[in-house]
Amino acid sequence: MFLRVSAKSFLLGAVSAVALMSAAQAADVVQPVEASGFNWSGAYIGIGGGFGASVHKFSVAPIIDFNGIGGNGVFGELTAGYDYMVSDRFLLGGFIDANGGNIGPSISIPGADIDLTNSYGFDVGLRAGYLLNPDTLGYVLGGYSWQHFKLDGSGFAEGLNFTQNRSGYVLGVGMETVLRGNWTLKTEYRYADYGDKSVIDFGGGSLNVEPSTHTFHIAANYRFGVQNGGGASFAAPTYNWTGFYVGGALGAGTAVHDLGVDLGGGALDLDGIGSEGVLGEASIGYDYDFGSWVAGVQLDGSYSGIRSKLDIPGGSIKLDNDYGFDALARVGAKVNESTLAYVIGGYSYQHFDLHASDPVGDIIDWNKSGFTVGGGLETAVSSNMTVGLEYRYSQFGKKDFSSEFGAPDGTLTDKASFQTVRIGAKYKFN
Repeated sequence: MFLRVSAKSFLLGAVSAVALMSAAQAADVVQPVEASGFNWSGAYIGIGGGFGASVHKFSVAPIIDFNGIGGNGVFGELTAGYDYMVSDRFLLGGFIDANGGNIGPSISIPGADIDLTNSYGFDVGLRAGYLLNPDTLGYVLGGYSWQHFKLDGSGFAEGLNFTQNRSGYVLGVGMETVLRGNWTLKTEYRYADYGDKSVIDFGGGSLNVEPSTHTFHIAANYRFGVQNGGGASFAAPTYNWTGFYVGGALGAGTAVHDLGVDLGGGALDLDGIGSEGVLGEASIGYDYDFGSWVAGVQLDGSYSGIRSKLDIPGGSIKLDNDYGFDALARVGAKVNESTLAYVIGGYSYQHFDLHASDPVGDIIDWNKSGFTVGGGLETAVSSNMTVGLEYRYSQFGKKDFSSEFGAPDGTLTDKASFQTVRIGAKYKFN
């Protein structure tokens, strides 16, 4: 887990640094400018990577239905595509991506480790975009996804090896903005589902597994023929980044609960129990424009439907990651006349609730503090409004449940992490 978090932090910092350095010649304030000469029509290639989590739903009908087992990780990606501007602001395109990574859950027990990873795969799809301003594109995508899953055992589980290829669908949303010359910067969220399929058949039933993934992509694209005419005919809005704002966002993501069980004969570490769902968020904040750079602070409150659920005959057990707040600071650079690339980080608080269907009801609820790091793109669409796409990784402190269940301290523990993406809009007061 430490290595995976460290890799995420390193990759986020490296990609963010590239985006920030590209703003060396940006103007102090977004001023009215002539229509962009950047032509979005044409072919492109790209390289990038990102962060994500998988959630594996297990079921043996009609005995058990569990959503699910989950784990975090990172990936690298190569892409190629073609876009065509069908009007002054609307774009249609196609793409193909190839990826490889280590996203997935792991189990450590005395003498053995077991890892289930999304090893490599590809996506083929279409996207439809709208120019939010001449230099920044917002878009949705969808298509076909193929993934190679690999189960590896070590120690006394050395012989526990299994691979399976899965096909499914992918849906997503993203933003792409001009850096300089032929280069653009892309940020993107994708959800992929690989279907419910039997992995073990036995008398009278089967064990079915349905994997899904939530991934956040950061990539640099090189676009051919961008100076060949056909650029946008409308101007960028006037926008001053200094001021107070209010905002709202909708998003999606995962929570992974790293469970530790120590019964005296050695510890079991399950990383982890996976949850997935959607969230809503409201925010207030203040930004100050330093010229090429913008810095600010913000306070967010959120409520989510990110949940794990176990259905058994006669009832269900649910783990809700329901509400929380963040106190964050951010710093960013103007990568072009209208768009900010930024990193963000700070304090996070989250409430968790474990409960069952009647007659059991509430089992336990708890609160935990932690930290959040992330980054995103934000672009002006008017003199007072911006829209943005943002990724966050949140890590919360360890919770010891031992006393609640009458066990010695350290017997049963939980440590939760979140990966979430939100699409937001902000209104800045002049």
